[in-house]
Amino acid sequence: MSASRCILSFRRCLLLLACALATCAVIVPPLSAATSDVPSKRRAEPRGNYADRDDVRAFVTELAAQHGFDAREVERWLAAARFQPRIVELMNRPILEPPKWFEYAPPFLAQARVEAGIAFWATHAETLARAESETGVPAEVIVSIIGVETYYGRFTGSHRVIDALATLAFDYPRRATFFRGELKEFLLLAREQKFSPLAPKGSFAGAMGLPQFMPGSYRRYGVDFDGTGRADLFDSAEDAIGSVANYLARHDWQRGQPVLLPARLAPDQHDAIVRRLDGGLSERRLASMWAADGVTPVAWPGVVGPEPLGLLLLEESNVESSYWIACHNFYVITRYNRSRLYATAVWQLALALKAARSPP
Repeated sequence: MSASRCILSFRRCLLLLACALATCAVIVPPLSAATSDVPSKRRAEPRGNYADRDDVRAFVTELAAQHGFDAREVERWLAAARFQPRIVELMNRPILEPPKWFEYAPPFLAQARVEAGIAFWATHAETLARAESETGVPAEVIVSIIGVETYYGRFTGSHRVIDALATLAFDYPRRATFFRGELKEFLLLAREQKFSPLAPKGSFAGAMGLPQFMPGSYRRYGVDFDGTGRADLFDSAEDAIGSVANYLARHDWQRGQPVLLPARLAPDQHDAIVRRLDGGLSERRLASMWAADGVTPVAWPGVVGPEPLGLLLLEESNVESSYWIACHNFYVITRYNRSRLYATAVWQLALALKAARSPP
């Protein structure tokens, strides 16, 4: 293989890892949001059977005391959990160079994914119309999120959720507090929905189902949209649709308001404006403040929803970039995943789906 092909292969590997992290970060806060006081320390091997460990026993005791679990039953579940060193490796592996927009976007905007989204939309048109009517979240945005997350259910994860969460709760100190909370939420979810916690599979971070909800988000935002009596995000596309819409609505999606608007930068203020961008996205400011600094939308659509607004940079190539006004609804999408690239991919796929479905 030539040197150039090796470099391309390496960059593709980094991109795939970034995409994998993007799809399961749904509700996984970044490292800076972790509250664990335990120093970060990599461990190649677990410290014995989970049920035999003091930290796990303390966790079991807490569950029994606070939530009425049978301690012996929880111990049996955790004894069956298996440490997954590969998950720790994935969480620890640095992305040497974050992808640029033109590198990140193609898999999510590929024609095959658009066509699969149109098919999904056609199959569930009535459900999507009802979700949009009830929540104000456009059908194309709902379809797009499910398409970006799991390719409409094709890739929902191959790790047992209990293995992933136990590994990260007890053998990944940097995020222990967060993942112990998610393990607790998962066991509560299993009890509420009457399934074995040893059965479900998901991402390496424990995200589940068509929309890749973490257990806490599953319990808070999952809805029974098909009338069966429970929210089933594994096998019910209707519940997944309703739950994605509910998640965005509960995070203050504004009905009928824009997501991104093409921006115009005053040439004589261009460099000063670009210095405001941190990792491709600025702080949020009032539209009047942006205008005073030389940033305006190419065309005002009328009302742009709640302010403040941000400025987004997208690398269209190694030498060219585009600039966009990031409106309130853009930041609502980032509540699903904080990445500017993820949120933009969701929006652009949504636009492609809507255009493909509209009559010529």
